Amino acid sequence: MLSLTIVVLVTAAAGFVVWANDKRHTRYGTGLPAGVAVVVGAVSWIIFIAAGFGYQPGLTWIPWVLPMALGTVAAIGTVIYLGRTRESHDTRRLTQALKL
Repeated sequence: MLSLTIVVLVTAAAGFVVWANDKRHTRYGTGLPAGVAVVVGAVSWIIFIAAGFGYQPGLTWIPWVLPMALGTVAAIGTVIYLGRTRESHDTRRLTQALKL
């Protein structure tokens, strides 16, 4: 369980760092990248532990490192997708409102 706690804390921190470094971070909530990172990290940790990677000699790094990397990548992907999508939707709505 210590590894799950560390995975959750590190992925949450990575999600907040990703949010802070995004230039379009005003388009979506503060906790969204962190939440996505935590969910992906925790679910992947559960899958890796259920698959038995946590108790095999030489493979114990998988439930420690890989969920943190997957959570960080998921947060980056979420920020990239939502930043562009929300910006285009907001611009379209603003243009419609100004045409009235």
